[in-house]
Amino acid sequence: MDPLNPQRHGPYCKLAYVYRGKQVCRFVRAKCVTQLKQRLAVYKLFRSLMDQWIELSIQQGTSEFFCQKTDEPGKHKSPPRHPRNMLTPE
Repeated sequence: MDPLNPQRHGPYCKLAYVYRGKQVCRFVRAKCVTQLKQRLAVYKLFRSLMDQWIELSIQQGTSEFFCQKTDEPGKHKSPPRHPRNMLTPE
């Protein structure tokens, strides 16, 4: 290594990601790059499946808890009201 004329030593691979809100950067050895790419492909598939599951869960929850069946399209049913003047004396 020449301190007056430094040269790069070859291609460097690095992995950058965010963990718990903090950015992390790691250099990866050349012999581990293939295995790391395989793991990242599996992780990418996992994330896509999780996104689909979350979307379906939200759709199911919305249909179960927030949609009310109505007799007329465009109108929501409200719960029946009890008249105030229907009090019975004891």
